[in-house]
Amino acid sequence: MTEPLTETPAAAPHAPPRRTIADLWRRGAARDDSTPAYLVKDGEAWREVTWREAAEQVDALANGLLALGIRKGDTLAILGSTKLEWALFDFAAACVGAITAAIYANSSPKDCHFILQHSEAIGVLVEDDEQLAKLEGGPELRHIHTFAGLAELAERGRAYAAEHPQALDEAVAALREDDVFTYIYTSGTTGSPKACMISHLNYYAMVAVVDELDDFTVEGDSMVLFLPLAHNFGRLMHLSGPYVGFTIAFCPDPLEVGDALLGVRPTVFPSVPRLYEKVHTLVLAQFEAATGVKRRLIDWAVDVGRRVSALKVAHQPIPASLAAQHRLASRLVYSKVQARLGGRLRVGISGGAPLAKEVAEFFHALDILILEGYGLTECTSAATVNRLDNYRFGTVGPALPGTELRLGEDDELLIRSETVFQGYFKDPEATRAVLDDDGWLRSGDVAAIDADGFVTITDRKKDILITAGGKNVAPANLENLLKNSPYVSHVIVIGDRRPYVTALITLEDDAGELPDIEERIQALVDDVNGELSRYEQIKRFRILPRDFSAEQGEITPTLKLKRRVVQENFAAEIDELYAG
Repeated sequence: MTEPLTETPAAAPHAPPRRTIADLWRRGAARDDSTPAYLVKDGEAWREVTWREAAEQVDALANGLLALGIRKGDTLAILGSTKLEWALFDFAAACVGAITAAIYANSSPKDCHFILQHSEAIGVLVEDDEQLAKLEGGPELRHIHTFAGLAELAERGRAYAAEHPQALDEAVAALREDDVFTYIYTSGTTGSPKACMISHLNYYAMVAVVDELDDFTVEGDSMVLFLPLAHNFGRLMHLSGPYVGFTIAFCPDPLEVGDALLGVRPTVFPSVPRLYEKVHTLVLAQFEAATGVKRRLIDWAVDVGRRVSALKVAHQPIPASLAAQHRLASRLVYSKVQARLGGRLRVGISGGAPLAKEVAEFFHALDILILEGYGLTECTSAATVNRLDNYRFGTVGPALPGTELRLGEDDELLIRSETVFQGYFKDPEATRAVLDDDGWLRSGDVAAIDADGFVTITDRKKDILITAGGKNVAPANLENLLKNSPYVSHVIVIGDRRPYVTALITLEDDAGELPDIEERIQALVDDVNGELSRYEQIKRFRILPRDFSAEQGEITPTLKLKRRVVQENFAAEIDELYAG
């Protein structure tokens, strides 16, 4: 057991008297309109939405909910993609004290029905007719609204406000910090999702931690947000917008992120690792395809970048001659890659899944800083993060201010802070399994904490494989090593209670057309095995004919593999790996 590592924030000189999401919104939306609150794609152009416009719309929607009889403690679900309507309705519901139950846009009708019934929702906001159809056969609801129908609800709210001008202020005043703000359902890799009860205080404290992170996000920043708002990472970014004062450009279709980056030219970009991995693969392939003078220029620029990166990580000064080379390399090479991300990116944020160290180092060598953090739904998104002025690739950074960390049995990471959730709705047994009487949250992740407080997540505790020979193998380590290849899309390592370790591998789109792809993957596996102990080595592998997909239930909405589902869907292939 290690001693708790704590970073305690200094007391804010003008701390707000109440920490609710309604108060967060009202204070944030009261700022001037020198920069827009939101950007929305309108045809080929991006339309600005001012803070004043957004505030008027939230008030109107909140009054509309009051007019319908919705009050504090009622549950309203939201089923849709990452759009302005989702965000404004979320704030409106918070202002009247309703609890939002967030549903992923790609959820099946069965999952939608489960959440609507389990959360005891009395109403739902759906994006369109396609999402509306998912409600058929589900629990009876008193209120059903669509994104397009919000204008009617807002109009009703304006009429209600004219007759009851104090009603909304009274609803906001009645909120308590420990009231439940939202149910966020863990997408889960096994079993039915559980509803995390996250209070107004939980999320306010999570958002406010930025006050102690110098220049992490600042007023005037711009952000492209494509992450699902039903997930804690995306929800945190959406709630942080009015608190910090940055502009959010909503990108509801992840396939259009590339165009959004070019159009918005953000200064901050939160993403899951998969997108960074895709860009890394594309850039690496272009670099390797270069020949002659161009290839020598690229190799020189990357070498310069790696030397500068190493000095920055070590907090050492950069010699004048190297700095001059770096400026030249930036103009000739780095800027071309940076342009793919809009050309103004100050910091990329990676979360939701492990980011390969090699990917982060590669981008940093091209003068693109990606900071990885770590958290889980049960602690309202984040517990650690690398800092702009203090980062180590391959780690998820030190504890956030106000967060305590320690290692428990089997080196499980334990977390305690104001952001730790209130428990699982209607599941006290599961709550007791992860929360102890002293407020420590069992993360379920195996970790190491170095002398400077930097945390490295080594694996999911429940995902550690124990071979038939009694050896413990961390599959995530092997999977990340294999995923560094430009040919590999996904990997799942098998071996629990098996005589040896095997792997199922899926390929990037173009890799399957290579005539010698089997030999290339074998060479990759051989290279990885060369760095491993014998019991960890991958003895056999199978290249699958298709990638893992959300449609087949093999990937969560945040792009994590559902190991159990994958193993069920490819049981025959796994059996063949162990045949004979």
